[in-house]
Amino acid sequence: MGRYRTLALFSLLSLVWGSAFVVTKVGLDYLPPTLFAAFRFDVASVVLFGYAALKYDRLWPQTRGDWRQIVTGGVLLIGAHHAFLFAGQQYVQSAVAAVLLGLIPVVTPALTRALSSSERLSPTGLLGVLVGFLGVVIIADPNPANLLSANLRGVALVLASAVVFALGAVLTHDTRPSLPTITLQAWMMAVGAGLLHVTSALLPSESLASAQWTFDAVAALVYLSVVAGALGFFLYFDLLDRLGPIEMSLIEYVIPLFAAVVGWVALGETPTVTTALGFLVIFVGFSLLKFEMLVREFQRIYGVVRRVRTERNT
Repeated sequence: MGRYRTLALFSLLSLVWGSAFVVTKVGLDYLPPTLFAAFRFDVASVVLFGYAALKYDRLWPQTRGDWRQIVTGGVLLIGAHHAFLFAGQQYVQSAVAAVLLGLIPVVTPALTRALSSSERLSPTGLLGVLVGFLGVVIIADPNPANLLSANLRGVALVLASAVVFALGAVLTHDTRPSLPTITLQAWMMAVGAGLLHVTSALLPSESLASAQWTFDAVAALVYLSVVAGALGFFLYFDLLDRLGPIEMSLIEYVIPLFAAVVGWVALGETPTVTTALGFLVIFVGFSLLKFEMLVREFQRIYGVVRRVRTERNT
């Protein structure tokens, strides 16, 4: 029963985060991208702070690790990442954005090794990174006659969001915060929201007056903040405890499938052949980069399955 519950939660999270790309596209019809992202994390941080206040005794950061996680995560993982992502989603399909974020598990270990003199990529790992970026080129489908096309501009912005997120993950990886994870996330969202508000105010293309507070806009904001944000966050860390980081990283390659289906049903977005091919190439790059770890993980799962079958037959 536990396995079925885990599979159900994994599928639910994939659906929630996959559909978030489609909901973002809807909201962008009414709200400027950076301001939209700022409002999303205003609401999400309030929800998480409320939950943290009920569950934990301490809300205020005290250690250097707390502040490093909050500032770095707020600026990169929340602020810059979503500024690029929401801006890019104005120009590309929901599935394309979801596929491009599948580069995060490829870029993160590459940046970790690039920033650490004690770690180096293996030849297979380096090939995986190169193959992953080949997938981006396939999706972008650059045309020398029109290098400033909307699609190429959107791909570049979403790619920047993936790289910025990976950089934030690397820079916060070795920190040892004392606050609970939920409280840290609430602080990061608050810092990220503040940065997004400042960025939006400085952009001549954005203004609060241009926001159209229609039912669809408000529904999109609530869904992204509460369902994809707070609920998705709880589901992710529950599954992370059950599955571990390797299996959970595979969710990046399930999310685009849900994004493609929901985008097709809700918005009539038909995934292109280049998007599908790029997705497969990025996944091959991830598999090459994580080859040894994936083999060990599959051996572990196979051992568990064999043990269960043996116990049933005895």
